Amino acid sequence: PCWRVEDFVVAQECTRCSSFQAKTIAQCSPTGFIEKISCATSKRDEFKSCRSAVMEAHIFWRFVGTMMCVAAIFAVLVVCRQRVLDRKALEKVRKQIESI
Repeated sequence: PCWRVEDFVVAQECTRCSSFQAKTIAQCSPTGFIEKISCATSKRDEFKSCRSAVMEAHIFWRFVGTMMCVAAIFAVLVVCRQRVLDRKALEKVRKQIESI
């Protein structure tokens, strides 16, 4: 590709590939987004795979939400386990006091 060896200008910003483009343009397959670039020296227009900032933000917030849910589940498990252990400790102390 000319953009690896030449200077280039982005002719069209990073956009999602249409279903037709996904089937016909090989650069769509890695990320599902492409940008059109114009190479300066050879004057050729080519497509380049790119990452969308909106897509990256969406994936990031999905990850954050998932981690928050996992953290909440484990926090509830810790609280429940602590209550069970506290009850066992109180029962043990009560039995020791009764045996005196």
